[in-house]
Amino acid sequence: MWNLAVEQHAHWQPGRKAAPGFTEQCRQLTQAQAANPWLAAGSVTVQQQALKDHSQAKANFFRRTHRRPTWRRRGQNEGFRIVAVTPGDVRRLSRKVGEVKVPKVGWVRFRWSRAVADGVKSYRVTRDRAGRWHVAFALVPEPLAGPGTGAAVGVDRGVLVSAALSTGELLNAPTVRRPEKARLLRLQRKLARAQRGSNRRGKVKAAIARLKARETDRRKDWVEKTCTRLAREFDVIAVEDLKIANMTRSAKGTQDAPGRGVRQKAGLNCGILGNGWGKLVTRLEQKAQGRVVKVDPRFTSQRCSACGVVDREARESQAAFRCRSCAFACNADVNAACNIRHAAGHAVAARGGPPLGGPANREPQHDGHLLVG
Repeated sequence: MWNLAVEQHAHWQPGRKAAPGFTEQCRQLTQAQAANPWLAAGSVTVQQQALKDHSQAKANFFRRTHRRPTWRRRGQNEGFRIVAVTPGDVRRLSRKVGEVKVPKVGWVRFRWSRAVADGVKSYRVTRDRAGRWHVAFALVPEPLAGPGTGAAVGVDRGVLVSAALSTGELLNAPTVRRPEKARLLRLQRKLARAQRGSNRRGKVKAAIARLKARETDRRKDWVEKTCTRLAREFDVIAVEDLKIANMTRSAKGTQDAPGRGVRQKAGLNCGILGNGWGKLVTRLEQKAQGRVVKVDPRFTSQRCSACGVVDREARESQAAFRCRSCAFACNADVNAACNIRHAAGHAVAARGGPPLGGPANREPQHDGHLLVG
């Protein structure tokens, strides 16, 4: 249904009659169901929600907040949304198992990984690339409250160190383990030898997707726990205002003007995306609403947090920083995090806010259910 809506809008050209909206598409859907029994056999709720999601995606595109809606492919972004959920549509069977009523399907069991809040009106069923089905109940959570002490922290995101705090703590996002890396390499070699379109190739791709899903799950879990901890321990959280989409753009160039250092840039892009830079800040802004300050990232790695002198030669290595003016030395990522916190203090003061305080500011000497049936 989504692809049909995309195709319908793809033929629309400026100057012609306006493309049909959600109401007109629902009327056309009723006519199509009457003419096609196979379409009528599906849930009209699911089909209408697919049209509504596409309509919302188009509105977001014209507001310049999202990209243009594209075709959905098999195995990617598969799922559907159910609305008008009643309390009787979700029930708990045991401590770890629950059931949800899916239209035209019946009761489907899922792993009860967290409590389903009261007042839930909709849920979405999705399938990831590893072949796992998930059900997520829609609910906007309340933001977390800070300690109220005025404590502030600077967070410097990196590749080798996922997040360095101005308190001196270094945090690293979990990744695949050494045995899993070896198995992933074997599977990738096996995939290169498999014939396209064969069943063997499909099984190898599914095995690779399961390994990748483990890494993704661990990174998401680390991001959630880290954001929750920072939101509860600090009243102000300072981060760099980075344009991650531009930073992870490919360097391969074009056939006429090929890029340089393509392999090195690809490795850097993987490191940035693998450490969850964007997800970390997004979840911080959601959990600590109004308490996340974005600062200018320029010279944060070259400025001494003790005397304020900017010296590009002060960073002796990736991890070592030694100021040639005042002889201050510390971890380079921690020094950058301190500069980020200082910049946030200036930004808060410029807005007329109270000075940042608290013991944490001294310079230095961590929602979906899985369907099981």
